[in-house]
Amino acid sequence: MQEQPVIIIGAGPSGLATAASLNLHSIPYIILEREDCFASLWKKYAYDRLHLHLHKQFCQLPHLPFPHSYPRFISKQQFVSYLDDYVSHFKITPLYCRCVELAVFDEITKGWTVKVRNLGSGEVEEFRGRFLVVASGEATDPYTPEIEGLKSFPGDVLHSTQFKNGKAFRDKNVLVVGSGNSGMEIAMDLANHGAKTSIVVRSPVHILSREMVYLGLNLLKYIPLNMVDWLMVMLSKLVYRELSKYGISRPKKGPFFMKVADGKYPVLDVGTYSKIKSREIQVLPAISSVKGNEVVFENAESHAFDTIVFCTGFKRTTHIWLKGDDYLLNDDGIPKPSFPNHWKGKNGLYCVGLSRRGLYGVGFDARNIADDIKSLLK
Repeated sequence: MQEQPVIIIGAGPSGLATAASLNLHSIPYIILEREDCFASLWKKYAYDRLHLHLHKQFCQLPHLPFPHSYPRFISKQQFVSYLDDYVSHFKITPLYCRCVELAVFDEITKGWTVKVRNLGSGEVEEFRGRFLVVASGEATDPYTPEIEGLKSFPGDVLHSTQFKNGKAFRDKNVLVVGSGNSGMEIAMDLANHGAKTSIVVRSPVHILSREMVYLGLNLLKYIPLNMVDWLMVMLSKLVYRELSKYGISRPKKGPFFMKVADGKYPVLDVGTYSKIKSREIQVLPAISSVKGNEVVFENAESHAFDTIVFCTGFKRTTHIWLKGDDYLLNDDGIPKPSFPNHWKGKNGLYCVGLSRRGLYGVGFDARNIADDIKSLLK
């Protein structure tokens, strides 16, 4: 059994930011990671052309800015290099291949007991700490929806975490399922590599440019959210015109409201719209069923495909292993309290990076958690 004041679960950007913030206060901690490296989503499971969708000022982790030489929108490789430097700078040493099976608060000792499976040895290890920080992130376990007949599909079925680039799909009929930022960008990458690309756009989506979002995030410091949303929608209509003729509709709720309330991000257009407009990417409605290599859609049309790429997001498993918390996190692993009070629970329980504010919310959480723990250790 190992014991430290703080146990951090997850060594993605959220866990690293928390560790760095605790380091600055000289507060000891243990950081547990189920993968064999930190930031595994970025290092192992992200597609090649991925860039941070927001301006770099909204994406750097606390206490260490990006290098001045970095461009406004940072590539995956540059962000991974930054994280390498971050871990080295703050001397962060996670324990890898530790899969959490149970985290429970002990009323007698007034601390947390965490049991993990060492994926290397197969043994169960136990850790204890006064404080527990859930930093396993929004993107925990890849999610593929259940679709009637999908098992009959003879081609490749991938999740976005398995997709690297479109080189292997030239001249193939590829269906991308999911119209978030990953789905839109993967569809564009496939089209750029000569794939015959279609994308399922099931729900209304906001399409904005990076510049619009940068403007909006800065305006939110000074004017109400509903006014910023109104401006974003007007700018989108001016630039992208009427989307319905391409099979896309705009939501009734504003883009920033939806991000905060529902966790749904607007699509930041990096070139996909022009591919849709030129019909290089075909927009299709929701899937009804799959019959062999034929995919049947809700409009009763069917099309044959060689490959299906699911860009359908992730599910969180916190509710499976976290016991005794009925205040901080819901069954989907998202905070019940509203921002800005979402990061602190009861009995020394905290969460970081779950406010649906992306990387720019991570620093806010990590600083607050470290400061709060410091005040309680006095």
